[in-house]
Amino acid sequence: MKKMSKLLAMLLAVAMICGIAVTASATDVTLPREETLYFGGQQWGAVNSWNPVGTNQNNSMAIAGNAGGYRTTMFETLFMFDFLSGEKKGLLADSYEWNEDLTAMTVTLKDAAHWSDGTPVTAADVVATWDVALLTNNGTGAGNKAYIEKIEATGDKTFVITAKLTEDGKPVNPLKVEDFICGTPIAQAAWIATLCERNGNDPTKILNDAGEDVVWSGPYTKYYADDQKVVLIRDDNYWGQDESMWGKLPVPKYLAHNLYADNAATELAFKAGEIDVDQQFLGNIQNLWLEDDLPISTFYEEAPYGVCLTMPTAWYNMNIPVVAENPALRKAVAMAVDYDSIIANAMTNQSPSFSDVPRSLMNPTAGEQALYDHEAVKELQWAGNDIEGAKALLDEAGLVDTDGDGYREYKGEKIHLNAVCPNGWSDWQAAMVIVADAGEKIGVEIVTEFPEWDIMQTRFTDPDQTDYAIFMWSPDAASPSMPWGRCNQFLSSQFVGLQNNWSGNWGQYVNEEADKILAEIPLTTDQDKLVELYTELVKIYLTDVPSFSLMYRPSLFHAVNETVWTNFPSADDGRNIPPADCTDGYGIAALYELELVG
Repeated sequence: MKKMSKLLAMLLAVAMICGIAVTASATDVTLPREETLYFGGQQWGAVNSWNPVGTNQNNSMAIAGNAGGYRTTMFETLFMFDFLSGEKKGLLADSYEWNEDLTAMTVTLKDAAHWSDGTPVTAADVVATWDVALLTNNGTGAGNKAYIEKIEATGDKTFVITAKLTEDGKPVNPLKVEDFICGTPIAQAAWIATLCERNGNDPTKILNDAGEDVVWSGPYTKYYADDQKVVLIRDDNYWGQDESMWGKLPVPKYLAHNLYADNAATELAFKAGEIDVDQQFLGNIQNLWLEDDLPISTFYEEAPYGVCLTMPTAWYNMNIPVVAENPALRKAVAMAVDYDSIIANAMTNQSPSFSDVPRSLMNPTAGEQALYDHEAVKELQWAGNDIEGAKALLDEAGLVDTDGDGYREYKGEKIHLNAVCPNGWSDWQAAMVIVADAGEKIGVEIVTEFPEWDIMQTRFTDPDQTDYAIFMWSPDAASPSMPWGRCNQFLSSQFVGLQNNWSGNWGQYVNEEADKILAEIPLTTDQDKLVELYTELVKIYLTDVPSFSLMYRPSLFHAVNETVWTNFPSADDGRNIPPADCTDGYGIAALYELELVG
């Protein structure tokens, strides 16, 4: 058996050198524990595809874009996003530079970067990745064609991204171009040509090609995948061991993910030390080390334990007259909500309070919090559970109870609202109950409704719906275009009337001044001016209250069990590696720092 294992290892090494991915058989997947990093909470169901320019891959170990940055285990982006600092750190690319009017970005690739078959990564690969995106209208094409006019090679290692222009000659949005360079996996031009040829340039066939022969540039490649387990194996010929990049290989030889039936099964495996890095919400996670004495830890030692990047939000429906015509009603309900109770019950305190991080349009990260003048909006902010203040606001607006039934009226009719989120989303349901309770305390009737997800998703994305008065949904989390992207989702009228709207402004709010500011921010490079513009947006938001965030929440849950591996990123270790499950954006730097316990 040992001889067979050595033979297999020799064949695998030769295959790697030749740039060929070798997939093991079921009998070969007994992995050495001290060489394998196990993940949980990411892969659900069998892998569909290894095609980085395709669709419906269901391959989270190798192909996934997340709030923490793109997952670059196998397919690499030009830059890595660091959500702790907001920086774009070079990966396949060394640098980028905008021209003066932000209409063209010149990007320079790393000299050392090469594909698994040994050929260099060149500008032609980036161009081919863009061209096939336009041909197929895949996620890269659909998400970026409104902002990028063209990509042209200007040398083997340099290319220019030309921005789409508005009618007055200004770039549509330079920030979205910066999203592209951090969020798009680059594929090899020669492989793309083979892919297109065998599929007759048919977009649908290209998108659905399984990509079993794919060429990669990242530190890992496919080793084994079925309906029980997915395994990546380290490519020891990986270019990133060059001194211009990491200077070494990642520590684990294998990255593996067993496929569990549900969150409960995943949690049991994590507690047992069968999972090293777990991406799932675990209520009262601190009890795992405080009470159960398990070698489990999180990025922060104290609550909120993880980095909160997004804000699940209650959106007001401006199609409903009583909501649209009464900003005092909108603000009063928001002021009355007991957010501390939401944080304690729905999030088990895995969220900072609105007293700790006063509400704005920003997530709690230092980079975003620095982008507005806190003192200038202080009088507009609220921390919640202000029942008397909310009542006074309603009284002043003339929204009073005239018939003695305990509920306030507007134009002679009792104000009746509902608070809606999907059935079965227990933490969100708990939040909506607390919103309804706030209404009761200030004389506004709010009833909860919990439709099934397949129903709700068709309603809140309908711009004309009047079924839901207050409904819960999350804006986007972190990317190079944040916080502009989130502000745009909260306030931009570009989404008003958009059918099947998954993009933003689900409440159909319109404010012309906000639109002007949102158009100006992407073209502004002066930091002081940016702070001024973002501060004005925050003022508009906190005055008109078209929605109100209910909590801060991690978009990525990053908990680790140190039974086998240690030296995972933590907030106080001085390395500033984001807690992105050791795989996403700059979070992949963690793989180069891991150590075996003992």
